[in-house]
Amino acid sequence: MHSLENLLEAFLLTTLAGLSTGIGGAVVFFSKSIDRRVLSLSLGLSAGVMIYVSLMELLPEARNMLAMTHGSKNGLLYAMLAFFAGILLIAIIDKLVPCEDNPHEMACPVRPDQDKRRLKRTGLMTALALAIHNFPEGMAAFVSATQSLRLAIPIIAAIAIHNIPEGIAVSMPIYHATGSRKIAMRYALLSGLAEPLGAVTAYLILLPFMSQQLQGLLFGGVAGIMIFISLDELLPSAQLYGEHHLSMYGLVLGMAAMAFSLWVFT
Repeated sequence: MHSLENLLEAFLLTTLAGLSTGIGGAVVFFSKSIDRRVLSLSLGLSAGVMIYVSLMELLPEARNMLAMTHGSKNGLLYAMLAFFAGILLIAIIDKLVPCEDNPHEMACPVRPDQDKRRLKRTGLMTALALAIHNFPEGMAAFVSATQSLRLAIPIIAAIAIHNIPEGIAVSMPIYHATGSRKIAMRYALLSGLAEPLGAVTAYLILLPFMSQQLQGLLFGGVAGIMIFISLDELLPSAQLYGEHHLSMYGLVLGMAAMAFSLWVFT
């Protein structure tokens, strides 16, 4: 049985981690204009963060969690199944969107008035992908915080650090498309609010039943979703709206930022 103080601390830490996307989103308030080079770098950075955290953190963690219940070989199998199930889910969603309304379909004819629409949808898809990622992340952070604050604080600090570039990647394309800093900031914050929403869900539904098996399956599926979004949306958009090399520099920078934050808090 968890004390009220323990639960409030867990909710507060998880909320602060989620709201750190607002720090990245606030970048639009300190820039008079966002040129396409910055946009390309930001989208590449977001892809780097998502790819690295998926392959180097979420997927290995999913395998380890599932291996504890099902053994090493079956744990790997179930992690891979969850990973490709996540890819399949987002691919089906992507396929159901008509070509002319789908920013992923670079081969579709684009009318002049669609350029900003496509860019805005890129930002919205990024926000959606990050919200999907932040939701189980919020559940995991909350559950760990209820078990041990000493264990949870470095995990939540790492989440907060890597949420900052995520907020940048959401706000930049939306601001570039709409010209509104408030709208850009709003979506950056909304993507982060999935974190405390995940905490509330964990408290109401999953906390009594949370297991390493369930958490492992969630992490594997989210990793697949993030990889698909990165390769199908973020990197093509980064190259479409900017320079190829800048998008690659952003990709490497995002990976390096995630690698450093994970090393610091390991």
